[in-house]
Amino acid sequence: MPETAHKKRILVVEDEKNIAMLLAYNLMQAGYAYDIAYDGEDGLKKALSGGYDLILLDLMLPKLDGFEVCRRIREKLSTPIIIATARVEEVDKVMGLDIGADDYVTKPFPMNELLARIKANIRRSSNEVVTAPTEAADRTISIRGLEIDPEKYQVTRDGTPLELTKKEYELLVFMAKNQGTVYSREQLLEEVWGYEGFYGDTSSVDVTVSRLRAKLEVDAGKPEYLFTKRGMGYYIK
Repeated sequence: MPETAHKKRILVVEDEKNIAMLLAYNLMQAGYAYDIAYDGEDGLKKALSGGYDLILLDLMLPKLDGFEVCRRIREKLSTPIIIATARVEEVDKVMGLDIGADDYVTKPFPMNELLARIKANIRRSSNEVVTAPTEAADRTISIRGLEIDPEKYQVTRDGTPLELTKKEYELLVFMAKNQGTVYSREQLLEEVWGYEGFYGDTSSVDVTVSRLRAKLEVDAGKPEYLFTKRGMGYYIK
């Protein structure tokens, strides 16, 4: 498809041509420009060429699987990545989010839900580029040995740096700035993921909370920072 300067550009990495074309049609109808890659190697090459506002990535790809494609993209670029795949196992969601994907949707998915997630991720990514941090936003947050430095994008526990993904970091900063407030999964999708209203599957929240807790806590079974309010949601105390 010819490039259009004012349109946001999406890279679709999907080996099933009928699905790729269905996605392409809906992206075009929604006002996006797009490119398609039908295998992992071509997808990685196109992604690293830059110029995309979001990457829609399948996992089960020929030549190079989606996990490896995602990992290599994230080493070079911060472009939002949504994994869209038929693989529904929890371990796949954990791995996909842990190597840097911004979200994960399982096939078959409602097209309006996918388009809403695409729009939200592009909007948040654009806001990060153009919005200058305020003095308050840069202030270090301290919670019993946990130090969060928004200016340096750094988190330490008792002086030891913690390696967090972008989404884990964003979730931690948001909840740390609102200590004591319990947030439901749907509220976190709105506040941290940027989704206006509830868009289906909330498992991305649970997986991200679980991964963050495993990195924050000395014993995840006896949390000191990130707690669950049964039937209500999550909070930092």
